[in-house]
Amino acid sequence: MPRTSPQTSAQMAVQSNARRWEAVAARDAAHDGAFVFAVSSTGIFCRPSCPAKRPRRENVNFFDNAQQAEQSGYRACLRCRPKAVDGNPQSALVRGVCRYIEQHLEDRLTLAMLAQQFRRSPFHLQRTFKSALGVSPKAYIDTCRLRQVKQNLQAGHDVTTALYAAGYGSSSRLYERTAKQLGMTPDKYRRGAVAAVIRYTVARSPLGRMLIAATDKGICSIQFADKSAKDDAQLVQGLIREFPFAVRRQDDAAMSEWRQSLTNLMQGREAHPSLPLDIRATAFQRRVWESLQKIPRGETRSYSAVAKKIGMPKAARAVARACATNPVAVAIPCHRVIREDGDLGGYRWGIERKEQLLALEKRVGA
Repeated sequence: MPRTSPQTSAQMAVQSNARRWEAVAARDAAHDGAFVFAVSSTGIFCRPSCPAKRPRRENVNFFDNAQQAEQSGYRACLRCRPKAVDGNPQSALVRGVCRYIEQHLEDRLTLAMLAQQFRRSPFHLQRTFKSALGVSPKAYIDTCRLRQVKQNLQAGHDVTTALYAAGYGSSSRLYERTAKQLGMTPDKYRRGAVAAVIRYTVARSPLGRMLIAATDKGICSIQFADKSAKDDAQLVQGLIREFPFAVRRQDDAAMSEWRQSLTNLMQGREAHPSLPLDIRATAFQRRVWESLQKIPRGETRSYSAVAKKIGMPKAARAVARACATNPVAVAIPCHRVIREDGDLGGYRWGIERKEQLLALEKRVGA
């Protein structure tokens, strides 16, 4: 059966930029050299891993390289120096493999084929890749394909087309495997989890406006609004993006107990609230998140310490990415992970909130 191409060039460009923005939001150093992002409000372009405060998405443009950004009138960031040549050949190799995988998802990708493509032995490539990212090439391929399936299903494509476009076959075994990774069948995900009604509430919290959403199994999303937001529309839109066709019901009464538990947790009145979670995660993300939940209140750990705790001492960057993609803020305390030098590092909901959370926890524990 021939494979179909459900996306136009314009759609592919939008999705490519969406993936680039994810890398920028996560400060993913594995994408350094693959592209640069430029900020229209400052006139500066940076590496994806630049430690500076993240700009608003609407102010960001992407370029394949520094030369393109300069030709468009932007100047290089003096902090991350995006024009500097990367002197780490292992990092360059891993980035190259990642880009190759992302651009060839429809092909039959194997470790042997990748090793031949990059003129390395399979053993050397596997070891180098896992050392840099914390996962094997196969796991990275699975993650990219799953992301592509989700994007195509959310766009309304039928399941067969979405699976083929992401490089999957149509056998029942692969269908079941994809269903396990999604947490539901592909058809159910396509309908935006319509069979599992998503209830949500938006309320005040010690950290500002907060949205809590849950399926019948547990909490699936905890978000905080930008402090500049004039209303709660931004929070609701974030929920819509993940479940575009879902039946979303605002149910303040049903969610009141969980809302109060989270508020108590943030204020230090409840150390270990009973919060059932219904979240999708890769095996690596789950290991990281479970480790974070074991960090005592009032204490912090470095990204490298967490990596060592889960038995992958060279996966500090991958740990940082897992923290950045945590869908349930506070319930999984990614705010308790900081840099080796004591710097707070990044936080999806703003560094001020991270600082505030840590201050609250230390004050309560004192």
